[in-house]
Amino acid sequence: MTAKLVLFDCDGTLVDSQHMIVATMTEAFVKVGHAPPEPAGVLSIIGLSLPEAIGRLDANLDAVTVGLVAEAYRDTYQAMKFRLAETAPLYPGALDALKALAARHDVLLGVVTGKSRRGLDAILETHGLTGLFSVLRTADDGPSKPHPFMVVDAVAALGGDASDTVVVGDTGYDMLMARAAGAFALGVTWGYNGRDELAQAGAQALADSFAEVPALAMGLLDGKE
Repeated sequence: MTAKLVLFDCDGTLVDSQHMIVATMTEAFVKVGHAPPEPAGVLSIIGLSLPEAIGRLDANLDAVTVGLVAEAYRDTYQAMKFRLAETAPLYPGALDALKALAARHDVLLGVVTGKSRRGLDAILETHGLTGLFSVLRTADDGPSKPHPFMVVDAVAALGGDASDTVVVGDTGYDMLMARAAGAFALGVTWGYNGRDELAQAGAQALADSFAEVPALAMGLLDGKE
């Protein structure tokens, strides 16, 4: 790979899915006979793989129950898939920014997300984004964020180098993952973590709108942070 790589998180970065995630998680807990977590708690675990997120929401659940909640979550999500354009809309300016980066001869795009591959595929198909990305890594592929696996594996799949890679995400998990992998970390402030949390987790630049993302990402990659 001679091009630079820009890896995007999904929930809270590309799409505003917080209401759908909270509703789906609430229904999943109720389906297995447990009290649902508080919405703020659900928002705090966005970015993690589903089993890890559920375990953090209720540390008293055993492995079998965590699996049942995860299965209920996936079933509920699938039932809502036809409403994704409404329940998980793209953030303003996302499509334009992605197209601007994809149009560059020196850039490849990818996604690194705590979603399942099935969930990510549904989002990309709904919004017509599938053809923009050269590599996709999800919770199905390996350890959850903030473990660096997804970034390392995505870079390796394209024959690249972490030093030519930037991760764009809205949570501290994304920033920690990026830095642990040796990649640049670009935080976005419209998602589920604030500026201070992103900075404390290692963000090297912060974007307040999607229009800023292409220039900030390339600035980091070109050594102009």
